[in-house]
Amino acid sequence: MADYQGAMVFLEAEEGKLSGISLELLGAGRKLAKDLGQAVSGVLVGSGVRALASEAIAHGADKVYVADDAGLANYVSDTYVDVLERLVKQASPSVLLMGQTGIGRDLAPRLAFRLGVGLSTDCIDLSIDRQTKNLLQTRPVYGGNARAVFATDTRPQMATVRQKAMSAEARDPDRKGEVAAVDPGLNPAAARVKFIQRVKEAVTGVKLEDAEVVVAGGRGLGGPEGFKQLEELAKLMRGAIGATRSACDNGWVPCTIQVGLTGKVVTPNLYIAVALSGASQHMAGCSGAKTIVAINKDPEANIFKEAQFGVVGDYKQVIPALAKKIKELVG
Repeated sequence: MADYQGAMVFLEAEEGKLSGISLELLGAGRKLAKDLGQAVSGVLVGSGVRALASEAIAHGADKVYVADDAGLANYVSDTYVDVLERLVKQASPSVLLMGQTGIGRDLAPRLAFRLGVGLSTDCIDLSIDRQTKNLLQTRPVYGGNARAVFATDTRPQMATVRQKAMSAEARDPDRKGEVAAVDPGLNPAAARVKFIQRVKEAVTGVKLEDAEVVVAGGRGLGGPEGFKQLEELAKLMRGAIGATRSACDNGWVPCTIQVGLTGKVVTPNLYIAVALSGASQHMAGCSGAKTIVAINKDPEANIFKEAQFGVVGDYKQVIPALAKKIKELVG
């Protein structure tokens, strides 16, 4: 284990800049590396990403490995896992972090298998054991009803991290670091799939995963009309709208806004749960919210056990009254 040093972060780029989760991972990696008394490095894989290395250094990286090639312009699992496998074996990090994103969820298990190491996914907390120097990886279990802490003796210690579970460090443009160009050694013939087309989801307003306020509705709304009231409230609060699986399955709203175990995971500052029961499958997607406010006419609904604040009443009366008050407060 003495040959494995430092924390490494896989960095993702979105529209020519580092993604939010990448900055959060750099912040987490910085703290872990400090506890280990070692350095933190970043990995950029893609096309035209070299310019982002300086931004990674400004946010905490001591060294950034860059595999920049036109053949890496679009994510293809076979290609990316080959590049990462060679790079990780070369750098030998003690800790390797990835985001719990579409790419991270696909790439991390493939890479862990290649390296013959364990992997903890969807972690919400990370720390270093002072005695063993092992990475303690905390993640939700049993549909978010409990938390478990995992550790492994294999290296590198791999984990994917939930978005907004960590905090990014303040940008320091004066930070100095090293940028190392890496030959990706691409072998197009080894790829079993071919990238054809990227179709971007049309999003109006605030993106659900990035929203500081989420207003979510469930079966109790009775139909798509109820979600129109929630949309108005979300716009007033500059937030986004979410839904339970039953609401999506009934066709009231698109499945792209489903929150839960089989939907999206959100961690807003405020989560307003309207006419939803609070089943464990749904709470797995919103339990990371800083404050949960429940609105339900059933006083025995499970959501009240999960919420910090609750209103027992018909949403048809509560939501308009709340919207009116917000309008008064914001002028």
